[in-house]
Amino acid sequence: MAKSQTIRCIVKGDRDSPYEAIESVGGTNPNGTRWTQSQQWAVQGIDSGEWELHSEGVDRVRVRVVTATSRYGHRYIRTEADHDLPDNLLKLPKCP
Repeated sequence: MAKSQTIRCIVKGDRDSPYEAIESVGGTNPNGTRWTQSQQWAVQGIDSGEWELHSEGVDRVRVRVVTATSRYGHRYIRTEADHDLPDNLLKLPKCP
């Protein structure tokens, strides 16, 4: 059974491409501690079945996070609600 975690914030890099803009994702553990992991970690965890990730923005709507490949071959994460770009994730606040 996959472990579950909710992404509530992101860390953006200096890339212009929306596929490469997210460097890391983060959230809060059940015990209140914060966590942050690289986008690569998220891609590997979802693809291996180890992790089931969701996104939750300020509107408190929870959406499943999936992996995708850009037309340039870059692996990235996006929500199921997004058809191409990782827009929902890019709208999350910056991780502290």
